[in-house]
This record gives sequence, C-alpha cells and structure tokens, in this order.
Amino acid sequence: MNPASVIASELNTQPRQIEAAIALIDEGATVPFIARYRKEVTGGLDDAQLRHLDTRLSYLRELEDRRGKIIDSIKEQGKLTGELKQQLLQVESKTDLEDLYLPYKPRRRTKAQIAREAGLQPLADLLRQQHDIDVHEAAQPFVKAGVDSVDDALEGARQIVMEEVAEIPELGKSLREYFQSHAHLFSTVVKGKENEGEKFADYFEYSEPLHKVPSHRALALFRGYREGFLKLVIELPELDPAALHPCVAKIAAHQQVRPEAQWLMATLKSCWRVKLHTRIETELRTQLRESAEMAAIDVFAKNLRSLLLAAPAGARVTIGLDPGFRTGVKVAVTDGTGKLVDTATIYPHEPQKQWDASIATIAALAKKHNADLIAIGNGTASRETDRLAAEVIAKHPEAGLQKLIVSEAGASVYSASETASKELPGIDVSLRGAASIARRLQDPLAELVKVDPKAIGVGQYQHDVDQSQLANSLNDVVEDCVNAVGVDLNSASAELLTHVSGLSATLAGNIVKYRDEQGRFKSRTELKKVTRLGPKAFEQCAGFLRIMDGSNALDASSVHPEAYNVVKNIATDTGGDIRKLIGDSATLAALDPARYTTEQFGLPTIRDIISELDKPGRDPRPEFKTAAFKDGVEKLSDLKIDMVLEGVVSNVTHFGAFVDIGVHQDGLVHISALADKFVKDPHDVVSAGDVVRVKVLEIDEKRKRIALTMKLQESGSAGAGQPGGSQKRDSNRDSKSDSKSRAENRHSRGSKPGGNRDSRNQAARGKGGKRQSDSGSGLGSLGAALLDAQNQKKSKR
Repeated sequence: MNPASVIASELNTQPRQIEAAIALIDEGATVPFIARYRKEVTGGLDDAQLRHLDTRLSYLRELEDRRGKIIDSIKEQGKLTGELKQQLLQVESKTDLEDLYLPYKPRRRTKAQIAREAGLQPLADLLRQQHDIDVHEAAQPFVKAGVDSVDDALEGARQIVMEEVAEIPELGKSLREYFQSHAHLFSTVVKGKENEGEKFADYFEYSEPLHKVPSHRALALFRGYREGFLKLVIELPELDPAALHPCVAKIAAHQQVRPEAQWLMATLKSCWRVKLHTRIETELRTQLRESAEMAAIDVFAKNLRSLLLAAPAGARVTIGLDPGFRTGVKVAVTDGTGKLVDTATIYPHEPQKQWDASIATIAALAKKHNADLIAIGNGTASRETDRLAAEVIAKHPEAGLQKLIVSEAGASVYSASETASKELPGIDVSLRGAASIARRLQDPLAELVKVDPKAIGVGQYQHDVDQSQLANSLNDVVEDCVNAVGVDLNSASAELLTHVSGLSATLAGNIVKYRDEQGRFKSRTELKKVTRLGPKAFEQCAGFLRIMDGSNALDASSVHPEAYNVVKNIATDTGGDIRKLIGDSATLAALDPARYTTEQFGLPTIRDIISELDKPGRDPRPEFKTAAFKDGVEKLSDLKIDMVLEGVVSNVTHFGAFVDIGVHQDGLVHISALADKFVKDPHDVVSAGDVVRVKVLEIDEKRKRIALTMKLQESGSAGAGQPGGSQKRDSNRDSKSDSKSRAENRHSRGSKPGGNRDSRNQAARGKGGKRQSDSGSGLGSLGAALLDAQNQKKSKR
C-alpha cells in the first residue's frame, strides 16, 4: 500500500503533492514551514491538510510495520498462502488486519486446542458438514483415553467449531458492521451505588443507538463506568428472549445451518454469546471511546486556538488585579513589553474594607507608570474588584484608564511554575498571578504558551482522554498559532521561542542566553552565531522570527531570508530602495508577479512576498475589543429572566457554548439557541474569547445554572420553577429526533419508561449534571455529560 495514494484520496489531492510533503517532513521540515514557504513543492497544501497528512502518515506507517510482522509470523508457521498474503497486503485498517491474523495469532492453550490434541477435529468437521446426523452416534467412536464420554467428545467438538467460526474474518467484519449500525448502548446503575453515584443519575436507566452517542455523553458514561457507578452493555434493543438472536441468525445463514440442526444451532448461539459478542462489544466500546476522545481533543484544540489567537491589547502599560477577599487583591504593573515594574497588595473587600485606600493605591500606580489598562482576573471577587476599578476611573478621569475582565484560567499554575520563578525571581507567587493577568491582556499568545494547555480549562473531559494524543494535538495548535503570528526575536520568552518552527527547548534557551550576553539581535543572520543553531534550524525558524528596527528592513516581515534577493530585484526594477518599497501599495499592485518567478520560487511565493511587502508583519489576530458587563449584575441573584447582557465566550463544546456574563458562574447557550438557523457545530457560530450578546432564559440559583440564548427574540421561563417556559421547538430538533430527546430527558430524571416525559417542565437529576430539555430551552441534552465542567474554570484557582 502506498501511503501517499491513500492520503491523496482522503484529501482529494494529487499523490505527487503528498509525496513531496512526506519527503519534506522526513527531512525534518515542520508543518508551519512547509505550509508557508514550500507551496510550490507541495502544490499549495495548507496547514490543516498537512496536519492530517502528518497524523495519517504515522498511522499508515504503523499499519505497514504491523503488516510486515504479521506476514513474517504466519510465514514462520508455514501457513502463508499466496491468497492470504494478497489479502493481508490489501487491507487498509488495523482492525481488518487483526481480523485476518486472528486464526494464526499465537495464543495460550485454548479449549479448542486441547480438543484437537485429543483427536476431536474430525468430529468437529463431520458435525459442521452433516447437519442431519445423530450427533451422539457420531461422537461414540471418539470416546477413548482422554475423552471419557460422548458428552466430552461433543463438548470438545463444540469448542473447535466455536473457535473456527469466531475466526472467520468476513463474518466477524459483517457482524461488527451490523452491530455498529443497529445496537444500542445501555447504561444502568450498579446496585447499591445510587446515592454515592448520584451525579451520574442521568444514566441510571439510559439507552441510545450506539452510532448516535455524542462524544460528551460517551465520555460521561465511561467515567461513570470507570468509577464503578454504571454498568455498560452494547446490545440490540427490544430483543424477544424466545426468538433467535439476529446475529445468531446471520451466523447460521453464513454457515448455511438450518434451524432443525439443533446441536449446531446451539453451538452457534454459544459462539455468539461467548466469543463473538464479547469481542465485538469490546471492539465497539474501544472504538466509541477513541472517537469520543478524538472529538473531545478536537473541541479542546479549537477552543485553545481561539484563545491563543485572541486580540492583543498591545504594548500598553497595564495594571493587573488578581482579586481576593480575605487575602486581598494582588496588584502588578507591567510596562509595554510585559516587564513587571511594580507590585502592591490592597484590601478593599471584607473583612478589611479599605476601599478608599485601595482606590488611592491604584490611582497612584497608574499615574506613576502612565498606565492605560486595568486587567481584572475573573475569579473570586472579580465583580467586586471590577466595581473598585470603575470607581478609580470615575474619580480619576485624567488617568484615561480602561478596565477589562480577563480569564485567569491557568494563572495560578503559571505562578507556581519553574518558568515563573525564572521570569520573576523573588516575587511572591500571588503577585506573579497578577502579572500574568496583566500580560495575557497585552498579548494572550505570548503569555498562555507558558502554561500547560491542559491547565487553561477550555476542554471537555480533558482528563479522561488519551493524554499523549491530547498533548500532541494541543502542541500542534500552539505551534501553528505561534508561527501564524510570528515572534519578536528580541523580546520573546524562551517558552514562546520553543514553539517556533525548527527550535527546540535547548535552542530557545541558547537564543535567550545569547541575547542576554550580546544584547539585541540586529539581524536574522546573527542567529547563525547562536550555539547549536545550524543551517537546518535557521532555515526552519528564520521566517517566523521578527527583528524590529534591525539593520535589514525585511527582518521585520515574514519574507524568508532565502527570498531576499527576489525583493532586491523588485526594488531594482521599481527604482527605489527596499525601505521605500515596503508599504508602497500602488507600486506593488502594478507589479507582474510572473516576472520574478525562478526555478526555486513560483507564483504562490512571489504573490506572498508582494502581499507581505504591502503590509509587513501583519497580525492575523482580530481587532482588540472587550465585553462590557452590566453594572449591578454581579451575582446569580441579580439576574432576571429576559435580561439582555454582554459576555465573553469562555468555552465551546459539541452541545453549545459557555458564556461569562460576570456573575462568577458561566451560563450555557445550548446549540439550539446559538442562532436562528440550524447549527451543526457550535464552532461555526462562536469561538472562545468572542464577545456576544445573550438573553437570560432560565436561572437555577440552587444548582447555580444559567440558561442563555443568542436568539434575542426568545422569551425565558414562564415562571419560577418552570424552566423552559413556552418556547417553540427549534429547528435543531427535527421529528426524527423527538423520541431520542424524550428518552434522554426521561433518563436524565432516572425515571422508567412511561413516566412524565414533559422535559420542558422538569429538571434533570444529579448534582453534577446539567438539566436536559426537549427543545431549545438553553440547557439542552446535557445530563451528567457536563458533571462539573462548567465549574472547572472557577475551581482552577
């Protein structure tokens, strides 16, 4: 199998494009470098296509390695036929490969092997071929030493037949596909665990077609199973105990066994129950878990990308406030470069209540350092501290301050890290958190790369997924974002430089060390003087590193040093120098890109160069803007039904988006309430960090739940205790999903079939789960899938 052909088919590209990209990857080129600077070589493959290629290439190479080992193993057994080898060479999945290998796989001594050793293979063959013979009479000649009775002989023959049938590759594949399409996932509570596992009450009596179970629900179910509160079974629904199991009927049809062949039918039933069902259920569970994990990782990656590419406030002096009550509000002032220049601790809240003194301290710091912004962490006491900042601004308008509430997720993790210790030696841990809050407003990307992505808290069930795959995916996102924006070589931290194409942690550290010892880099070529930074690393990283006010104006752009001669030729033709050419839109627009193509640089690269000369160092991130939280709305009890508020999207999941509206508890906009049209994926409508307007639909103060909608014409609950009100059914719920929605809501209450199904007037059970609804009531079909997800961000600190 040619991996390039397989991947090309999946990406709808030419094999030569994939082959070229594979060659570059094998040579050590990174995805950002290939996507940006090798468009001619790959035919313009973008970073998303290259990431898919990289992932699939690893899978297919693992498949080829496993294929080779299997062929060698069967060959050593002397059982490799030409037909079998051809089959092994043609399969394109690990599952199909293992199906073919199953009959030849070395294993511990089985009951079937023991029966063969006792000479019972001929009896098994006879009973499989002749369905109408007297089985007891047929078994009589096989009673001998080691086989004490006819029943023993028949049992041995049964074990042989069961093993042989279970190892038929095409039969196993057919049953797996049938089960995947028709089976349901059933969940019940472990007896005696009802109270202890109450947070999983949504799944105490639950079923759903296996192929329709969404990722967040699957992960919730697996967590409940893993913690010992739930039993999970994959089986066909509504089976008649007296009827023949559909899968047994399929096995019988495949083996051409008539129902009247009682012994053989009983053997096939045992084969299904003992061998095939167990194996297929395990495989489908694994498949469901893996697909759910990949979906969860994808959600995390999308949210992380949105946060990293959030609009930066820029090089503005910022006062960071890390709110707190008893321990006070920690204050840190950072200059335009993010350097910590001052700190303080104030006590405006209970129990000290030094309100006026706190205002004076902030005002003095603002005047001393000519501050522009106040960044307020969104944790405990954030709205109270926001009021304090508002009073500072009102009493000192001459300062020209602007206040903003920012996410402090991961700030405490950074504060206690080795990175923080090196950056801010001698500074108290709590004050480091305030500095991080200030700097993440100035440049979210530069600050958040210092925190383990998993600590930022924008995923769902992040601790339940494969940690290696999660880390790889998130690292890819960070790498793509850092290189998309570019990095200032003379101010970037070692942590930020580590994510630049071609740079390892060691090289990043060497760059910072060189900068500390030799001063600012004056040109990109000076990078070659850094210890251990060789030609390959320079090729990979140079285009993504920026030098402002350096000796070469092109060093501040994304034009790669290898293409500087192209720019020189353009400048020569236009009669001016390079500095005058940069930003001269009229001259650049009049150029014919084809005139400057060479064997090395084709039209795509020349067009990129001209575009970059027009607007050098263009930042792909959006314009800086913030949400204005409504005055007087600081806690849950301040909310009213139908209140319209501005908020910031803090997390996006498959079932909707969480929005911070400034009351210490994020509200949920269910997928059905995101827009006036059908929404397949919430990420198509919103991203983490977006500023949105929402309306309050439901408030549950006891369980700290807020249901929101972005469809501002909708009305909320009709009255207290009646969540959902009289909203109309949303287009996200079609008639085919009605029964599923009702079933989900029934299970969310832990009731049995036949109970009250009016989900709009019933709250879901469980301390950790969200309420479910049949339509667009704002919370939707969440159940225990959320558990305490909505509180993760607040609990980080």
